[in-house]
Amino acid sequence: MNRRSLVSLVLCLAAALSAPVLAQDVPPAPAVAVRVILETSAGSIFVETDPRAPITAANFLRYVDEGRFNGTDFYRGMELGAGTGVVQGGTANAPDRILPPIAHEPTSQTGLRHINGALSMARFDPGTADGDFFIIVGNLPGFDAGRAAPGDPGFAVFGRVIEGMDVVRAILTAPKSPTEGEGFMRGQMLDPRIRILSARRAPAP
Repeated sequence: MNRRSLVSLVLCLAAALSAPVLAQDVPPAPAVAVRVILETSAGSIFVETDPRAPITAANFLRYVDEGRFNGTDFYRGMELGAGTGVVQGGTANAPDRILPPIAHEPTSQTGLRHINGALSMARFDPGTADGDFFIIVGNLPGFDAGRAAPGDPGFAVFGRVIEGMDVVRAILTAPKSPTEGEGFMRGQMLDPRIRILSARRAPAP
């Protein structure tokens, strides 16, 4: 092995050792839709994962199965007018709850869309999503890959609400703090928070 090949091998091994553990390293999501009940202080929301987003669905189900959503909150309601907006909740980056981030599954790959009731992952850059998710109220195609700008990765849809959109809409319009939140999120933070009492798998229909 020449020196150049040896250096390349060392760099590859170093990168592998330092890389975060992604959701692909846990058991994959079932190849069928899985129903989950989110019991909240505002009522029950029934959601269903979509097997077309296996990495993201598996990550969500792992948080459910390990009880990591129990006792967290829906903490944000971004109203965009005419009954449209985003309700966001989850671990809020709590160190004792979050798992390593997962690979991004864009809507251009899965064929899913940010339509009314869609369940999607919150993130900063692509590949940073962990334990925060949001629910779409109305239709927000600008959240899909490539819609806001050419090459924009969008957000990763991985399921949908099948029952309880009345609860989601109530959370969206719930009272908000006029001062909490940074930058554009100021005025979007729920006050009081809506508690996620529990998240658990529901029996198959």
